[in-house]
Amino acid sequence: MKFEAPRGTHDILPSQQPLWRRATGEIERLCALYGYRPIQTPVFEDTGLFARTSGQGSDIVQKEMYSFDDRGGRPLTLRPEGTAPICRAYLEHGMHRAPQPVKLYTIATMYRYAAPQRGRYREHWQASVEAVGSDDPAVDAEIVHLYDTLLGNVGVTEYTLQLNSIGDRNCRPQYVEQLRAWLEPREADLDEDTRAKLRTSPLRALDNLEQKPPHVQEVLRGAPTIADALCDECRAHFAAVREALDTYGVRYRLVPTLVRGLDYYTRTTWEFVGPEGTAQSTISGGGRYDYLVEEVGGPPTPGVGFGAGIERLLLAMEAAGATADAPGLDVFFVMAADAPRQRLLTFMMELRGAGLACDADYAGRSLKGQLTQAGRSRTRVIVIAAAEGATVRRPGVEDKVVRYDPTLEQLRRELL
Repeated sequence: MKFEAPRGTHDILPSQQPLWRRATGEIERLCALYGYRPIQTPVFEDTGLFARTSGQGSDIVQKEMYSFDDRGGRPLTLRPEGTAPICRAYLEHGMHRAPQPVKLYTIATMYRYAAPQRGRYREHWQASVEAVGSDDPAVDAEIVHLYDTLLGNVGVTEYTLQLNSIGDRNCRPQYVEQLRAWLEPREADLDEDTRAKLRTSPLRALDNLEQKPPHVQEVLRGAPTIADALCDECRAHFAAVREALDTYGVRYRLVPTLVRGLDYYTRTTWEFVGPEGTAQSTISGGGRYDYLVEEVGGPPTPGVGFGAGIERLLLAMEAAGATADAPGLDVFFVMAADAPRQRLLTFMMELRGAGLACDADYAGRSLKGQLTQAGRSRTRVIVIAAAEGATVRRPGVEDKVVRYDPTLEQLRRELL
């Protein structure tokens, strides 16, 4: 029987790891510089956590969640996104009593049942970066600036930051009713997916506008925009976010139809979009969620954050020509048939203990084959071992022959 990875999942092979680690390592480095601390949450949560916070009309809840009852009959769901679990942990462990905001990040797997596409997997990796406990517009700008900086640092330059404000519970309900009243007479001109969203969550009818059929796009572009319906407080907050982004030198484009796909977003929303113009061109997206902690049983607590797919980021890096080298070895032992193999393997363990990356042949290769393998390993030093001594070979330097002594001290001095 032949087994393959389940549909919609993928292996991250050794050849892919250097670029992967460049991306995730830079995320971790920047998060530390900006004061964000790592957190890990369980891979599954109570189903109600996502149903309550994401919205019953969202695609996540209606179509994409991997939900199941465990053997005790408890409804559980593999996490489809990282923000709600982090807010649950923030509340459960009393972080709301710590100095605010609490700045957290995770790089973890997420699970959504959807048609697999390039850069879109049912099990995918995502960085979630969250600042919980502050409504300061400067925090919105800081967290956007963090990801904008990340893209530049990993070589991605072809993208657009789309920005909008979708108001709060004071002004958005009136806009939603205005939008519903405008859309209902035009329902026959909409596609089925947009009509379904109109019935459950009219604001979400505008979500993912660029991927809708052209005739639907034309209808929706004529809809009233939320920018004209913002209350004074939301308008001032958004102006302050934009002013801070301008100060940081972050370029953006105002997109009045940008609403994101989850119910918990308020005020600032954004997406980083690549140049492809497809459903897979969104590199990351986020926004403010000032009522999410309340939704999971906590006190009024503002928050802001983003989710960024690692696979999407890697596609953008590859398109930009970004590369990363695999780490090489410090020492590779090439052993002739009469070499004191066991003694040298034990010595290799000592070198590893001293922090040197070492390897040797374990496939019975010829001397020539071992030298070829050493070259493929991008090793810094090759030790060609024979019965009485070894030749130490470094690129661009004349070979040096070292005789064995009882403790291999001479060879040790050559390598350490």
